[in-house]
Amino acid sequence: MSKVVIRLAALAATALFLAGCQTAAEVRANDENRCRSYGFRMGTDAFAECLQRIDLDRRADFRAARLESPLWDRPTYIYVRGRRR
Repeated sequence: MSKVVIRLAALAATALFLAGCQTAAEVRANDENRCRSYGFRMGTDAFAECLQRIDLDRRADFRAARLESPLWDRPTYIYVRGRRR
């Protein structure tokens, strides 16, 4: 493959990766919309509990995915060759 094709493929992969990212404000807005769709009103204890449960579910899913990942089962080695000072 030519260098141009490799660079274009890397750029496309990076763009796809970043397209799936959300800022904290976007995540919060999506969570609030989700709680509103359940019928909770903003500013109530039930609304705050809904947001909390969504956050706890997200954290539990992250922990479960991390534990299932094969990359966490073994140590990481970093080799540096020909390092100049």
